[in-house]
Amino acid sequence: MYINLSGLNILVTGASKGIGKAIATKLAEAGATIAIHYNKNVREAENLAHILGNESSVFQADLSTKDGAIKLFEQVVGRFGSVEILVNNAGIAVSSPIESSDDDWLSIWNETVNVNLTASALLCKKAVNHFLERKAAGRIINITSRAVHRGDTAEYIAYGASKAGMSSLVKTIARAYGKNGIKAFNVAPGFVRTDMAKTFITEYGENYAVNDLALDRLTEPKDIAPLVTFLASGMADHSTGATFDLNAGSYVR
Repeated sequence: MYINLSGLNILVTGASKGIGKAIATKLAEAGATIAIHYNKNVREAENLAHILGNESSVFQADLSTKDGAIKLFEQVVGRFGSVEILVNNAGIAVSSPIESSDDDWLSIWNETVNVNLTASALLCKKAVNHFLERKAAGRIINITSRAVHRGDTAEYIAYGASKAGMSSLVKTIARAYGKNGIKAFNVAPGFVRTDMAKTFITEYGENYAVNDLALDRLTEPKDIAPLVTFLASGMADHSTGATFDLNAGSYVR
């Protein structure tokens, strides 16, 4: 199947490494120009932009801050002129045991919700308004989690809750703005071998993660990217509002 995304500007958050990097790479291979968002990994982001080509550029933003997401979207539009597709991939997962103090627990809850949900919501808002103002079709793809449906371990309750909020965003946008040409999708991975997962592997061991799977290996970032590229192509627009599970059979609905 040939997918041509030439002429499309795509903002991918958290694109300097992990799942975001794999997604950005696959989208660029299909011809898209990528707005590579990063927070701290400037060298990795700049190297990726050089590799991707297609006039892809890097954009720094701290999505834990109130203005980070808003300024990010405005800077991308200012540079590229338009955004056709938004991929909300950036996220954090911080362990917060129930035995921790109320202040510590709430601090991690707020940080997780700010990065995973609030920033994604603001970017969705900016994207929807941008699509409407241009009277143009647009697509939003949120990278959520199997935790949306099956929950998570107790110390990652904030992560699961924030990802569930992202899932609801997609469903509402799909239903509210479909007749305006705006489509929205959820891609829900399970455990993926990324830097973010290292803490979990260190704490529980890799066997804990693998034994939960129906397949014989952990999901890699490269396993996520083809589906996102397919959704970006427009070939699956009649699945708008849907959630696509990519969890190696660790959660089957």
